[in-house]
Amino acid sequence: MSHNKYLFVLTTLFLIFSCSTKDSTDTTDDTVDPPMLSDEIEVYEANLIHNGLVLAIENGQSTAYLVNKEGEKLFTWEFDDNLGNDLELLDSGKVLGAFKVENPMFNFGGGAGISKIINPDSSVEWEYTLANDNFLIHHDVEMLPNGNILMLVWERIDMATAQQSGINAIADIFPEKLIEVDSLTKQIVWEWRSWDHIVQDKDQNLPNFGIISETPQRINIDYSIGDHENGDIMHANGIDYDATKDVIYISVNFYSEIWVIDHSTSTQEAATTSGGNYNKGGDLLYRFGNPEAYQNTFGERHFYNNHFPNLLENGEPGSGNILVFANNTNNMPQSTVFEFEMPQNFSLTPNTDNEPLLTWSFTDAELYNDRISGAVRLTNGNTLICEGDYGYWEVTPSKEIVWKYNGSGIFWRGYSYDLESKPILSLGLSL
Repeated sequence: MSHNKYLFVLTTLFLIFSCSTKDSTDTTDDTVDPPMLSDEIEVYEANLIHNGLVLAIENGQSTAYLVNKEGEKLFTWEFDDNLGNDLELLDSGKVLGAFKVENPMFNFGGGAGISKIINPDSSVEWEYTLANDNFLIHHDVEMLPNGNILMLVWERIDMATAQQSGINAIADIFPEKLIEVDSLTKQIVWEWRSWDHIVQDKDQNLPNFGIISETPQRINIDYSIGDHENGDIMHANGIDYDATKDVIYISVNFYSEIWVIDHSTSTQEAATTSGGNYNKGGDLLYRFGNPEAYQNTFGERHFYNNHFPNLLENGEPGSGNILVFANNTNNMPQSTVFEFEMPQNFSLTPNTDNEPLLTWSFTDAELYNDRISGAVRLTNGNTLICEGDYGYWEVTPSKEIVWKYNGSGIFWRGYSYDLESKPILSLGLSL
């Protein structure tokens, strides 16, 4: 046998012996231990869930926390004041939220009065208060790209003024107002009043008279007034800003609609019917969810009370679409998350189907809360749903339920953050 052949045989025998020895003695287990799950986790499909953190916002309480998909709370905020509902984590690691004042002059569900920016160490960096006899911040606040703060406000209209405007008021009413506050000067730099864009069909000798079905850009001020004697006749509960189109989406719960407002107007233009990028002033550019609210017999009604108009941004699956949590499906106690494709050009035409294209929805016999709640799109295409009196669901585009968190509390909303996102990195969490 040649020297090379001899070496080849020895090498082959060595390899065979080594593999045999390893197979008989190596006890290493290559399997990965399943994660430890908290008692709150009721569904956990590891291969299908989004690996991120959820900002769980306890409705009207003084706390919020970041929780991972295993149910571990990684960061908790404790506030001096109760939330007055919304709270969002900023890229800086600070939070922006609405908080309740003590003993407001008037109040309805979701009342607040103060907007605050709070540092990770719980110190208050910035705050703005609007809570007096005539105005109250409520429900939702949002930081605009220019650093200003957008807020929802209830505005008192006294009963006499309402009646002289053709409204069947039996007390003062509190329609909606939007304000934009400069975060440096704390001055209101822009505002929009729903009161400037109403229509009534009760008395042609009084202001704002018109045929409601022929003026879809105006707000039928009497639509829900008979159902809410306390004067909270609209009860907007959520806002979202579209920087590309410079418009604001408002969820108006008692009208079961989403309204679209032109933010490019000046305050003066916002009080009229002209001006701004769309030359409609402060009239409604678009509305959807309940054509009955403006006596339109065309188009399907999808909402019976609704929350959280969440416009999907660039980079999010479904970019340009909008998610809305409909509290009651077909006026029945079951909730639905709808996703709509927003029109490229806003149009409101009388006696026409103005409703957007429905692209996706999710419901379940166990998904129901008649108030609060919402939904966000995750970067893997799944959807995170907040069921206000339960906790959180995660569902795939094919509607498979892959994660459920029973928080044993009441939750306003939930926001999701990737592990490598700026807000999470700014907090310096050990993940």
